[in-house]
Amino acid sequence: MLQNPVHLDATLSAFLQICSGLFWTITYLLILRRGYQDKLYGMPMVALCANLAWEFIFSFVYPHPLPQLYIDYLWLLFDLGIMVQYLYYGRQEFPQNLPRNLFYLTFGFTLVFSGLLITAMAQEFKDFIGIYAAFAQNLMMSVLFVRMLLKRGSSAGQSVYIALSKMVGTMFPSVLFYLYFPDSFLLLLLFIGIFILDLVYFLLLYHRMKLEGLSPWRKV
Repeated sequence: MLQNPVHLDATLSAFLQICSGLFWTITYLLILRRGYQDKLYGMPMVALCANLAWEFIFSFVYPHPLPQLYIDYLWLLFDLGIMVQYLYYGRQEFPQNLPRNLFYLTFGFTLVFSGLLITAMAQEFKDFIGIYAAFAQNLMMSVLFVRMLLKRGSSAGQSVYIALSKMVGTMFPSVLFYLYFPDSFLLLLLFIGIFILDLVYFLLLYHRMKLEGLSPWRKV
């Protein structure tokens, strides 16, 4: 359980939260745009379910203080849009030899399980602002984005701007919670791991697009 946070200036805290909200909002918008153009989903299913569950829980079950609460509402709205894209386009990447209904059941189970797991983490660690859950699932998300790229073998549904905005959007809360909890070795490991994996994803995606004869900076 996180204890004795260092006092932080309220203006600095709000600035870092808003910057995180801004860059993650850009990430979601770019994912939606790229998915619409490429007719593919742009966020791995497990990561999407974890995001939806986290945003719902800390919007309505354990509401965050402002300004984060408004950011949560906005993220939830965009993630619902990404969910629609996943349910519409994701079937084409689901094994064709499995029943169609299993695709939707898998998504539903993962969403419900994610919600239960995040709620249990909040209760177990008395973490009712969702720090542990947020950075643990962010680490998972970083792994899954790399896996999505390698599994598809193409840059479809992705762009370097998504990779960069995701990385920068996570750096701001990493700095924020490092300043709050400088003695938490677990959080520090999560911050470092996420950054390294996000950088790996950016470099792999950049290289993939070069191999495809695309200009990475022209594909938004």
